[in-house]
Amino acid sequence: MTSRTTTPGSRTGGTLLFILLSVGSGLLLSIQSRINGALATALGDPIAAATFSFGVGMLALVLTALVTPTARRGARRIPAVLRERRFPWWYLAAGAVGAMIVFSQSATVPLIGVALFTVCLVTGQSIGSMVMDRVGFGGAVPRKINALRVAGVVLTIAGVVWVVNPGAAGTELSSQLLPMGFALLVGMLMGFQGAANGAQSAAYVSAIAATMVNFVVGFAVLATVLLARLAGGVELAPLPTEPWYYIGGLLGCIFVGLTATVIKRLGVLVTSLAAVGGQLVGSLVLDIVVPAAGSHVSTATVLGTLLTLLAVALASVSGARGTTAAVETRQKIHR
Repeated sequence: MTSRTTTPGSRTGGTLLFILLSVGSGLLLSIQSRINGALATALGDPIAAATFSFGVGMLALVLTALVTPTARRGARRIPAVLRERRFPWWYLAAGAVGAMIVFSQSATVPLIGVALFTVCLVTGQSIGSMVMDRVGFGGAVPRKINALRVAGVVLTIAGVVWVVNPGAAGTELSSQLLPMGFALLVGMLMGFQGAANGAQSAAYVSAIAATMVNFVVGFAVLATVLLARLAGGVELAPLPTEPWYYIGGLLGCIFVGLTATVIKRLGVLVTSLAAVGGQLVGSLVLDIVVPAAGSHVSTATVLGTLLTLLAVALASVSGARGTTAAVETRQKIHR
């Protein structure tokens, strides 16, 4: 039996490619946040906006599974994998977390803007991903929490405090606390979502299948809540006619699929932090170029975002070293 020899250069190039893919997924998430926030404003209900977003994404994935042989094979494995319990059943809750992400976009972006929403989400992601990596969630190799990672999280929190300076933002801090806290909680759960989707992707041998399961579960949760609200007398505004309102679900498909693929190579922390970089840059550009009604971009917003990016870089350096060491260890074992 021959073993493949992987040179340091090829490892570095491959890792860089996966990091760039994760950065791209973060950019898509910031655009999705703005689109879902606009849809919530148009409909007058964030639950309805999240449901439509997830429904479009689910429909796109089902159609992909019908017309693409590779995706079709992955979809056919789903019943057997679930029946044989190849992963804990509660990993399916990743779909509910996905629903919370889309709902948080729809509910909070119109109130605090994409930049502030993203920085709060980033803080949660940094903490949650670090915890997931530490415990080795989803069968991954556990990675120690070292000084650089802790410094990264602390600087991230400092960046959030800086960004939400009420004097710089022009709004009262008390009115921002609830949406900020919700975004922070959702960000922490995203570490679990990425790890659980990665485990499902490995079980189905298909990132598309894992993404489809994620969207089916999320849509079921959101549709149930929406139907209950409609039965309770909630009325929605007419659906907007512009097509761009409905592409948030498609961007979410790409984000979840990329994360499920990349996380197997980079680990939870590095994948999340690379996506964080894309989110921060994308959200800040959006709030500057096409500001939403509730967004306030000031010097504090820009400097706080830059500080958060520095925090991401610090934690990423440490996380990337741990990921490379883990990959080399596995390669030695297989040889």
